[in-house]
Amino acid sequence: MKKKATISLTTRLLKFAENGEKTGWTYVEIPADLAAELLPGNKKIFQVKGAIDDHKIAGASLLPMGGGNFILPVNAAMRKGIRKKEGAIVNLQLQLDSQKYVLNQELLDCLAEEPEALAFFRSLVPSRQHYFSKWVDAAKTDATKVTRIARCIYGLQRKWDYGEMIRFYKNKEA
Repeated sequence: MKKKATISLTTRLLKFAENGEKTGWTYVEIPADLAAELLPGNKKIFQVKGAIDDHKIAGASLLPMGGGNFILPVNAAMRKGIRKKEGAIVNLQLQLDSQKYVLNQELLDCLAEEPEALAFFRSLVPSRQHYFSKWVDAAKTDATKVTRIARCIYGLQRKWDYGEMIRFYKNKEA
């Protein structure tokens, strides 16, 4: 049985200023040659697993950024797990994650009650659907999960992408 390729990288956490839907995202850049070790010849989004410092990750996405390079978005749960923010140095160990992501069932059940929101959600490419679902998955309490599902539905009814929804609620709380 062939062993999966694992890449290791020490790099800096970066943050997008103005970059469309990625505005404000924290991320690490994965050079083209390292990404090619995980999935040779690939130029599309793909899933990885492994660790950032000592924080385990799975089902994370590497996003193409042109020129063969990719980025790994480092979400709030990951940043909390590593206790680091923009500018900090992190150690990555990544390998291809062939486990297929399953959308959050509670989110799907609630969307079934809101046909317009469900239709818009279904019109999104799978990676965009995953943003919403993974945000719900990351809730640590039932109360937070309920709030996040409600916010997803509100945003999807208005045909907002994930970034628009998050910015809307961030501005409301500020």
